This record gives sequence, structure tokens and C-alpha cells, in this order.
Amino acid sequence: MTDLKVGYVLKRYPRFSETFVVGEILAHEAAGQEIEIFALRPVAETHFQDNLGQVRAPVTFVPHAFRGADALWQLIAEAHARLPDAARAFARMADTDGRDVAQAIVVALACRDRGVGHLHAHFGTVSTAVARLAAALAGIGYSFTAHAKDIYYDYEAPQHLDRKIADAKAVVTVSDYNVGFLQDRFGAAPGNVLRIYNGLDLTRFPYVPPEPGAREVLAVGRLVEKKGFHILVEAIRLMRASGRDVTCRIVGSGDERENLAAQIDVAGLGDAVTLAGPMAQAEVVAEMRRAAVFACPCVVGGDGNRDGLPTVLLEAMALGLPCVATPVTGIPELISDGETGLLVPEADPEGLASGLARALDDPGLREEMSRRGRARIERDFDVVRNAATLRAVFSEAMGTAGADLRGVA
Repeated sequence: MTDLKVGYVLKRYPRFSETFVVGEILAHEAAGQEIEIFALRPVAETHFQDNLGQVRAPVTFVPHAFRGADALWQLIAEAHARLPDAARAFARMADTDGRDVAQAIVVALACRDRGVGHLHAHFGTVSTAVARLAAALAGIGYSFTAHAKDIYYDYEAPQHLDRKIADAKAVVTVSDYNVGFLQDRFGAAPGNVLRIYNGLDLTRFPYVPPEPGAREVLAVGRLVEKKGFHILVEAIRLMRASGRDVTCRIVGSGDERENLAAQIDVAGLGDAVTLAGPMAQAEVVAEMRRAAVFACPCVVGGDGNRDGLPTVLLEAMALGLPCVATPVTGIPELISDGETGLLVPEADPEGLASGLARALDDPGLREEMSRRGRARIERDFDVVRNAATLRAVFSEAMGTAGADLRGVA
């Protein structure tokens, strides 16, 4: 392992929903890899995960607003004075966003001062845009992990994912489904896009067999369209209408909260479905311990947005909570129907109700899916092994020449 540091470029840090980033960084640090974190936008959240304090890496909050042309000119002059590759890199940035350039200069100068030999970004949007430019300025390589929205969402402004893929030393994504999509849609060369699953620190998620007498359905995630919670509410209505005394808790916050609350009210489900709000990871674990089944009814949103492979689904399976989910994007790589969980059709309340009822009615099936689900997590989603695979990517990148901007004319 090289003595050079790896710089993580993130749009915002910390983010409540991005538990996988914290887990990945902690696994690197446990293996002795030094990390620097660069955050590009202010934190807009008030809730944070309880393992955040274990991260030792220093965080640089990169200025995101620059007052006038003089501030940018001073940064450009400093870059020319201190970064040998600056002139060549600037010549290739003609059509690049000015704020991205300014932030990239700050990151590149910090890399030079602090011994950062490689940059890695999560999500292929602004974080990768800045990592790409900063790597070219600093004469080092970069890689990025593509997840879901950054791949599938139809952004108003072009994200130039093809350029980012072409210039990266490596592109990582979180499912085989994503690998195929990036190759087909963006021309990624076979072998240049690697599937490395998001991993869990399994010591934080000890397995416990499901409680046979548990009856509650649990769902966890941001309250946004792609999570499919509106389908879940309708499925609960159908189950109650058929005479089942089923209850459901939905943990999370988001833009769809008011719509979901209204749907619950209109359906007369105030005593059956609870919008429990956001919770720290330890509280979510406690909820999972009490529940009978975990519902993950993901859908493809009207804007193309979809989940890649929800981390919370990994967490539920690791803990031993049986899961009912839809076969969206990479989920079938995790859930084999009838073995490690149940798969039901997307956007189908009747199908979801049927799947939930099957799981609730059969404690033996729940126990079998629980055991096999945990085994699947241990095999493919251990953060210690998966982070080691990612560090091998970093090491290989640091052993080759620095970055260039091949994708800019």
C-alpha cells in the first residue's frame, strides 16, 4: 500500500442517507489508508449517523461561492505558479463551469500540499466533475463510484458522464445492472467499469433470527417517488380491506411526506401506517429487530430516477429481517425470489400485498429467507473485503501516469 493519501471528493459531507460513504472510509482507515475529504457544498441536514465520529480523516469544506473575477484570477495565478500541469489543463477547460474550475483549483492545491496521490468521488455529477478537473491540474488520477440517480436521472444540464468515464482511471458502480447500462449508454469500455458492491461493517449488524410472532411491516428510506412508498400504503389498504390487522411504519423524510400523509388520511389508515420521520442508524436497527418483514417497493420514477441497490435493504438482510422487494435495477442480484427474499412486480399494490401476506403468514419461510439472506450479505457485501478491492483500484491508478482531459476538445 502506498504512503500517498486518497482524497474523497463529495458533494456534501456528511449526509444522513449516505451511510455507505462513511462505512467505506472507516474500512480504509482501519486498513491504514490515509484519507482526505473534500466537501463541495454546505451540509443541509440536521441528523447525522452515530458512527460519524469514528472517521479520522480531516474534512476540507471547499468554498462554493467566489466573489467576483479577482478571486478566480488569484486562484488561477496560484495554480500556474504551483501546479506544473496547470497550463495544459486550463487549455482544455474552455466549456467548463467556472465554479467547478475554482473548486478544482482549491482541491488540486490541497492535494499537492498534503500528499494526495489519487482522488475518488461518489456520484458522477458535481463531485466527479470537480475531481476530474482537480486531478488534471494536480497531475494525478481520479476514479468515481456511480450509484443510481447520477446514472439514470434526466438532468436539465448535461452531466457529460461519457467524458468523466473516458478520463477516469477507473469507474466503479454498485451493481452488474449498472455496469451493463454504462457500457450500453455511455460507451464505457469493458473492463473499465468495475462492479464493487456497497459493503456493510457486519460487526454493526449482528444476525438474529426473526421473531415468529412479529406482525409489523417496516420500510426505511427517503420519502421520494422512486422508493415506492405510495405503492406500499395502497398495499396496506388492500390488506386491511381484506380483514388483516396489519400495521406498517415508514422511517425517513423527504419531499413526498405531505403526499403520503394525505394518502394515509384519505385511505383511513391513520391507525395502521405511521410516518415515523428520520432516525439514526442505531434506531433503525432497533426498528428492524421488532419488525416481521421489510418492504422495499422501489419503482422507476417518472423522471427516470431509480434506486441502484438500496443500502438499507442490505442492512435489513444482514440483521436477519426477511425482505419483500421489487426487481428494479440491481435488486435481483441481492434477492433471489423465494430464497433470500421475495420479489414482487414493480408498481403493483396487489402483488406487494400478496408478497407481504405470504411472508407474514409463514414463519418458517421468514426464517429460511432470513438465514439465506444473511449468507448472501456475508458472501458479497462485507465492507472489509469490498473496500480492499477498491483500494487495489486506487493503488493501480497511483502507479500509472496522471490524469488528462481527453474528453474536452
